[in-house]
Amino acid sequence: MNDLPTGDEKRRAVRSMFDSIAPRYDLVNRVMTFGLDTRWRRKAISDLGLPGGSVVLDLACGTGDFCRGLQRHGIVPVGVDLSMGMLSAARTTAPLVHADILSMPLPDAAADGATCGFALRNLVELPGFFEELARVVRPGGRISLLDAAQPENRVLRAGHGVYFGRIVPMIGGLLSDREAYRYLPKSLAYMPEWSVMAAQISSAGFTDVERRLFVGAQLITATRGH
Repeated sequence: MNDLPTGDEKRRAVRSMFDSIAPRYDLVNRVMTFGLDTRWRRKAISDLGLPGGSVVLDLACGTGDFCRGLQRHGIVPVGVDLSMGMLSAARTTAPLVHADILSMPLPDAAADGATCGFALRNLVELPGFFEELARVVRPGGRISLLDAAQPENRVLRAGHGVYFGRIVPMIGGLLSDREAYRYLPKSLAYMPEWSVMAAQISSAGFTDVERRLFVGAQLITATRGH
């Protein structure tokens, strides 16, 4: 991880990168995941297990994919993102907040739940994020977090490494910003081992911490403790 930015440098780099790729972000996502990202988001919303009318924060909301999906389920989303470029390109009627999700301008227990799509590895730190999640989600509320992950199977892991490390930057270069999509495969190095991340989530005040693995992605769910 020596060639990857950290701290404030990482925050600035991530914000600038997402500002630059915002106009074609959704298109590249659909192409490089073969449309599977939409299926993963539907599963993430389903696993929230929250009733219609619930208020759910979509953190690092980007162009509003999760927000639109939540609305289709009768849930009331509020999007939060650090990138003004992403918010400007958002295609959602949900209210949007320009803020760092490590320090949100929201009161305690403001929401019934939270979603986050493919942003954990782009944060300056994870323990502080999980603590902020615990602050803004009410006791008994639910979180559902999607991010990239390497397959556990050796053969699938090798294939994923070639695709994510070589093909994805080519796709990104053709459709958007090559340098940004060179960074994204490398950013997996920011992710801690699952046992470490599960402990961080639990320590922040969540129970029922679970992870479901897909080919190239992971879905993490948990319940805010009372």
